[in-house]
Amino acid sequence: MLLSHRSSAEPFSKADLKVLHDMARQVGIVSHSILLYKDLQWSRQKLVNAREEERRRLRRDLHDGLGPSLASLAIKIDVAQSIMDQDPFKSQKLLIEMDSQIKQLIQDIRRLVYSLRPSTLDELGLLSAIRELASQYKMGPIHFIVQGPESCPPLPAAVEVAVFRIVQEAITNVVRHSGAKQCIIDITLDKTLLLTVIDDGLGLSDNLQFGIGIKSMKERAEELGGSFYVHSPSAGGTEIKAELPI
Repeated sequence: MLLSHRSSAEPFSKADLKVLHDMARQVGIVSHSILLYKDLQWSRQKLVNAREEERRRLRRDLHDGLGPSLASLAIKIDVAQSIMDQDPFKSQKLLIEMDSQIKQLIQDIRRLVYSLRPSTLDELGLLSAIRELASQYKMGPIHFIVQGPESCPPLPAAVEVAVFRIVQEAITNVVRHSGAKQCIIDITLDKTLLLTVIDDGLGLSDNLQFGIGIKSMKERAEELGGSFYVHSPSAGGTEIKAELPI
């Protein structure tokens, strides 16, 4: 609010200032509410766009991948049945081809399901799924340590997926770019879930431009009402922290 008195000879009185302070307070509340409403609209739009993009991807994968494969299987079954008596050798060959094709289809379906929600979360739980993820690099030069509560209470599905994906991206960055010897992944549960990933590598350069991976991790945390930041401590290495409401 930009205000001025009527003239240099007529400054604001105490009564004027009191009214203006009260009015400014009310205008501030209204302005803040407008900003919150805009943020809410932006968040809703972002969620809708993300959902529709995911639906488009699923439709493309189902239409272009699984659809034609299933159609060709149906044709091969009809052909195998029609020539079973006249040419059993060719019929058997078709059955062998179909067996291989069905196994490939199963892998494709698993890939589609995994992209929606990692199956290890349902099979092992969050902490064990993260340990399983880190164990894939046990033969590499980086020693991964996963720390967390002995028993993990039931968590919202969206929080589990967000934490798993953030850790997945963080591990990828550590392996590719950090030059670290050790990486600690720690999960603390209180009123919120606090995820910390710390490595002892080279750290972040001053002129580093964050790529898609870091932005994706930040978005995953913030779209659930959480926070995310990444920095290099003075002792070296890189620290990632994500706090999510549970």
